Amino acid sequence: MRNLFGSILAMFTGSLAACFLLNPADACCPAPRSGKAVVNADQTVIIIWDAAKKLQHFIRQASFKTEADDFGFLVPSPTEPELDESGNEAFPYLLKLTEPEVKTVPRPRNVGCGCGAPTKSKAKDAAPQVRVLQEKLVAGFKAAVLEAKSAKALAEWLKEHEYAFSPEVEAWAKPYVEQGWKITALKVAKRTDEKESKGVTASALRISFKTDNPVFPYREPDYRTAADKLEARSRLLRIYFLADARYEGELTKESPWTGTVAWAGKLTAENRKTLLEHLKLPETTGPQEWYLTEFEDPWPYKVAPSDLFFSRSATQTDVRRQPIVRYVSTTYPTDIALCMMAVAALAPSLAGRWRRWRRG
Repeated sequence: MRNLFGSILAMFTGSLAACFLLNPADACCPAPRSGKAVVNADQTVIIIWDAAKKLQHFIRQASFKTEADDFGFLVPSPTEPELDESGNEAFPYLLKLTEPEVKTVPRPRNVGCGCGAPTKSKAKDAAPQVRVLQEKLVAGFKAAVLEAKSAKALAEWLKEHEYAFSPEVEAWAKPYVEQGWKITALKVAKRTDEKESKGVTASALRISFKTDNPVFPYREPDYRTAADKLEARSRLLRIYFLADARYEGELTKESPWTGTVAWAGKLTAENRKTLLEHLKLPETTGPQEWYLTEFEDPWPYKVAPSDLFFSRSATQTDVRRQPIVRYVSTTYPTDIALCMMAVAALAPSLAGRWRRWRRG
């Protein structure tokens, strides 16, 4: 009898083990007020480039690390911009649109930009050599578009309007002023729920302007000391570039840009329509067919040699993210059911042995 039950136990254990072998279990560029540190953190940017009209729409969803409760920042543009509010919904829509494909497979048997400063008081009259082209409240910002004769004049205007303006920021602004670029000064304050943290997220603002070549204001003052103070070790710049073809970005021949293409491909007419609605732009916004190039850049905290300019890429092949592979195994109820089926299959043989033993 002992041998019989040993045989039955061995057969059952073997069947159970076989079940589990078949189905293994899952295992710009901000500036500080009176010594308050401010640096750019992660940023996501949407650029729409209409090559026929030489018109660029620049929509930025920026975040900052700062010790200040309120601060300002400056955004340069080659020509006088049009400012308007832009919907935040476009950012998660694009993120979803370009996410990697998820492939579910059975688990194998042998189981991986500009810059500024803070203020709380009302702005005063502009300095003589600075012309205020626009002033408006937009997307929660108090905005002023400035045209300055010199970096020194811009510094005086900013100081009079209680913007912090360091020598580093003046050096940053100098080449823009000399080239006749316009400077949009914006002021932002921490929300109540951000007061205890070092993070600030600004609302999405659309800046539209004429330009010969699409551009992202990549240059910053030297914020390495401020970044160390705020323990800002890394950040990600994501750029969704929408145009009539695939584009590429370049700093200088000597200093290649650290950004890479994460996704590239044509969008459907329905994608374009939805994005325009999210961005609060009319259907006539060019181009009529959109090709999306998504860039990802670790954006190191160091002084860049130039701004980032875009041009049509010689390579027009589509790019997709590597798919995410998820290994799955059957659930435990299914495992048990399979084991019971194996035992049921062995039952006639076991019953025969039992009867022979009883007669025996």
